Amino acid sequence: MIPSKQLPFDPSRRSFCSGLASGLGLAGLSPYMHGAQGIPADLGGLHHAPRAKRIVYLFQSGGPSQLDLFDYKPLLNKRNGEELPDSIRRGQRLTGMSGYQASLPLAGSQFEFAQHGQSGAWVSSLLPETAKIADKLCFIRSMHTDAINHDPAVTLFMTGFQTAGRPSAGAWIDFGLGSLNQDLPGFCVLVSKNKGGQPLYARLWGAGFLPASHQGVQLRAGKDPVLYLKDPEGLPPELREQSILALERLHQLELERDGDPALRARIEQGALAHRMQTSVPEVCDLSDEPEETFQLYGEDARDPGSYAANALLARRLLERDVRCIQLFHKGWDQHGSLPNALGLQCRETDRASAALVIDLERRGLLDDTLVVWGGEFGRTNYSQGPLTESNYGRDHHPRCFTVWMAGAGVRPGYTHGATDEFGYNIVSDPVHVHDLNATLLHLMGVDHERLTHKYQGRHFRLTDVHGRVVEELLV
Repeated sequence: MIPSKQLPFDPSRRSFCSGLASGLGLAGLSPYMHGAQGIPADLGGLHHAPRAKRIVYLFQSGGPSQLDLFDYKPLLNKRNGEELPDSIRRGQRLTGMSGYQASLPLAGSQFEFAQHGQSGAWVSSLLPETAKIADKLCFIRSMHTDAINHDPAVTLFMTGFQTAGRPSAGAWIDFGLGSLNQDLPGFCVLVSKNKGGQPLYARLWGAGFLPASHQGVQLRAGKDPVLYLKDPEGLPPELREQSILALERLHQLELERDGDPALRARIEQGALAHRMQTSVPEVCDLSDEPEETFQLYGEDARDPGSYAANALLARRLLERDVRCIQLFHKGWDQHGSLPNALGLQCRETDRASAALVIDLERRGLLDDTLVVWGGEFGRTNYSQGPLTESNYGRDHHPRCFTVWMAGAGVRPGYTHGATDEFGYNIVSDPVHVHDLNATLLHLMGVDHERLTHKYQGRHFRLTDVHGRVVEELLV
């Protein structure tokens, strides 16, 4: 547990109880009070030497089909159309979308697979650019989760719990490590525009019961990247600055009287918002990028709000030392018409995902930046709905799926874990969501069991009461 700071509490019972509920509130704000090194004084320094200073999570919302992208299963093609054996399913639960089908026919992938690089990693023809950087990637083919439906599964990945209300992973990182750039948020969120599919909620990058200053700030496409950041029309900049200073003084007086950590967060948020009026337009303006950058990321990078443009923006944020970035891309939920729909998703994301890794490496940033790619669960090896020669769909499958990582401290050119020949169950080296989050925090110098916050009488953490660092994934 991170020890709390002593605050000048009012002797009232209300202030005393409030302090017990949020005694750690200032821990994440210590970078602002003790310099911009990003190492909170309350933490006593990092728990161990970090390999990563920054992290970018490319979250493919909806559940990408591992069986059509990374986990090559020729047996499914050989036995295409045959019934899923009971000995493989083992009575495991199914969703209501396919659980009442009269038949569960095995569906082989319609896409070609090949091994790539010296590592020989299997990647399908849908991801030609990702295949080219296979030797830079660490594939985890034995991921598994507890949730079988989208909202609880995404919430589990982002917060460590299936129910809403907990702090997001980015908020935990910002709370524990603080910001490296005083003029930009320590935690930024980018969501691809014009994408249908399962909804994404702001609580997925929220602060939960941590101070609100640690929630993710969403940068949007268009003239207002951050809502309500611009001054109202007709308001002179001098008057705006005077208003901010006056409000800060009022908050400071109340802080001295009540000692409420939420007031400290409010003061810091107001000051950061004022600085962001200059820093955000600058970082979101891609006009200074050379032509070769757009050739690397693809023409879509010229379209603000596209996945490619957001990947490029993520690189600009990372090189300005934004600590944590989450990039969400919806639409990976192919219950039917998988060949066409999955092909579209890959065309939108493949080039830019690989470009980000290449771009970070050539700028010397990959050595201390962690890149993660993956969704909330995988897809079934059987077809949901009719299976034809040219079409099939796949239902949700939490038992096994694939995530890849690259960068700081990650073992490149390595494939971890394996599934059975049907691609239905894990047969070696399982990695749970909590294990992955424990490993990500470890790479950033944080012991996942020690980064906690006391709330309603219990010490909470990102990994709940689970999780282990997967040492095999590390260099």
